Amino acid sequence: MSDLSLPTHAPVLLDKLQWRYAAKKMDATRAVPQDKVDRIIEAARLAPTSSGLQPYEIIVVTSKAVREQIQPIAWNQAQITDGSHLLVFAAWDNYTPERINHMFDLTNEQRGGTNEGWENYRQLLLKTYPPRDAEVNFQHAARQAYIGLGAALIAAAFEEVDSTPMEGFEPAKLDEILKLRERGLRSVAILPLGYRADEGDWLVNLKKVRRPLEQFATEVK
Repeated sequence: MSDLSLPTHAPVLLDKLQWRYAAKKMDATRAVPQDKVDRIIEAARLAPTSSGLQPYEIIVVTSKAVREQIQPIAWNQAQITDGSHLLVFAAWDNYTPERINHMFDLTNEQRGGTNEGWENYRQLLLKTYPPRDAEVNFQHAARQAYIGLGAALIAAAFEEVDSTPMEGFEPAKLDEILKLRERGLRSVAILPLGYRADEGDWLVNLKKVRRPLEQFATEVK
């Protein structure tokens, strides 16, 4: 059994993660400052992805009218309209040669050159990914989007911005509202950002419950 343990005084980031919870009611009168939203999105942009392809995008919905369209196809969850921002994580619908080459070319441009091993890896991906079934590729891309979602959740907590990750929506209808399929994207998860309401949230004062560390992590020596 592992002897992993936490320090008696948790670092700031862990304090913030203890503070966060999936807010059930947000204060519709408070908007998240743009600089905080920018940093949350930047954290997702900096998140790792398989082969560095970044096969997803974030659509930031601030329009109240559009969020009111989305709410009915998302179980009428109030955070969608009571929050000030809705982040939609949308994955590539497929890996194409154009998308793969774009990321490799961008890397070469930013790094000021290339090498044989890197170009061999490009050819490996081009031979492997595009021939696969599109649904297989979408599911792979969607898993990368969840890495970005996790980074955004942690960044929001660090900024003391409330967020509620959601899969409870109808992806096909959300794709239609935001015209995602025309862009080669499919919605994966949504994340309202806002501030918890002073009253009316049954979850706010409940103890955070997680499995004990010894049941969660095991060290293999």
